[in-house]
Amino acid sequence: MAEVQTYTTPDAHGYYGKFGGAFIPEMLQRNVEELRTKYLDLINENDFQKEYHQLLCDYVGRPTPLYFAERLSKLYQTKIFLKREDLCHTGAHKINNTIGQILLAERLGKKRIIAETGAGQHGVATATVCALKGLECIVYMGEKDIERQAPNVARMKMLGAKVIPAKSGSKTLKDATNEAIRDWINHPNDTHYIIGSVVGPHPYPDMVTKFQSVISEEIRKQLKEKYNHELPDYVIACVGGGSNAAGAFYHFLDEPDVKLIAVEAAGEGIHTGKSAATTQLGRTGILHGSKSLLMQTEDGQVVEPHSISAGLDYPGIGPLHAYLYESGRALFLSATDQQALEAAFQLAKLEGIIPALESAHALYALELMKFKQDHIVVICLSGRGDKDLATYMRHLD
Repeated sequence: MAEVQTYTTPDAHGYYGKFGGAFIPEMLQRNVEELRTKYLDLINENDFQKEYHQLLCDYVGRPTPLYFAERLSKLYQTKIFLKREDLCHTGAHKINNTIGQILLAERLGKKRIIAETGAGQHGVATATVCALKGLECIVYMGEKDIERQAPNVARMKMLGAKVIPAKSGSKTLKDATNEAIRDWINHPNDTHYIIGSVVGPHPYPDMVTKFQSVISEEIRKQLKEKYNHELPDYVIACVGGGSNAAGAFYHFLDEPDVKLIAVEAAGEGIHTGKSAATTQLGRTGILHGSKSLLMQTEDGQVVEPHSISAGLDYPGIGPLHAYLYESGRALFLSATDQQALEAAFQLAKLEGIIPALESAHALYALELMKFKQDHIVVICLSGRGDKDLATYMRHLD
């Protein structure tokens, strides 16, 4: 495959370097082709853009603040800003993408929406937009995640969604995705699959990245307003599949002076057998419709991931992130369960903000990096910690 000319755009076949593509069963060919041939034209229409941005403003609550974390900055002797995606309606960045995809589904004439979810934030965001537009909503969620993310399950049901447990494998995000794909194969005509991360067959990684790119678009504008300088020195985000990171990085991908830091979930330790640090443990493989880096055995069987965070509990990463890792454009770090907990409690006590466990992994990068006093460091606070309170309560002193 030809190398992409820019990090922001895959080639015509959906490849970022050697990662991407569309590896799908024949039954999904028509659905995926319909998306691939129509999504760019549809999302670039004036009416689509007008409705999308109006909903982001009036319904989601954008732009989200770029908050200067004064006490955190003092501790780490640098200038730390938090991009407050936790203040979006539904409590996370996921709504940016589901708003875009529900408008796309409407224009494609789809009446039934399916989704997968791990931590439940994407499931809640999908149920929310289905309620907004009056469409049927089915959310697949791992049985293990249903237990540890009970508040989000209740929210989805209250919003009118049907939550179906995935009972195979590790009973987490990977298995929920498998079940959603099976559903789509069985309902190819009337159903749109709202994938929640920058994974899946082309055009999903590019489409989700474009909808989430509002995050970095706002960061540039907000820094320009505050400091008359729109480029930070560092942008930091957690990565499971990688949608919040893709959105936070997007408008800086072709700015080599901006250093991009992605933080994966090391679970109980990278080499303990209970980890989700894909770039450290994975190799090239195909999962859920695209070629990327994947945690797998010698004979290609998927290795079950582990993370205290349901949203990072995934054995692969999106193809854009695999390309950013392999090319060296982004630095990939990892944080263990314990380190993420420490970072979460630190933010809560210093700034009065309780982060999602996913976002806490990104915060731990402050312990792993050495910044200068005049550096501008932006951390994407991808979600709020309400959904994780049961886990936090088990670790209170």
